[in-house]
Amino acid sequence: MVWQDIVIAIASILFGYSLAYQVFRGFKEKKGFLTLQSSLITTIGLCAITIAYLSLKLYLSAIVAVFSGIMWFLLFIQRIIYKKV
Repeated sequence: MVWQDIVIAIASILFGYSLAYQVFRGFKEKKGFLTLQSSLITTIGLCAITIAYLSLKLYLSAIVAVFSGIMWFLLFIQRIIYKKV
């Protein structure tokens, strides 16, 4: 395992932690806090990053990026379900 994979994964885990809280808060308060555009673009971008990580054999980073992508997709769904803040 290369050191870059570990550094990227640790940083992404920290980002994912704050993101998971945001998703939980959105469902709890029944509010969509982000715009559709920003959450969809970020979801697509994280899917592309995951593919790039896999092509570089950075498997740990790819796993964490998938998790973050799923969290962003959930924020996208929240915005659709709850319409406006």
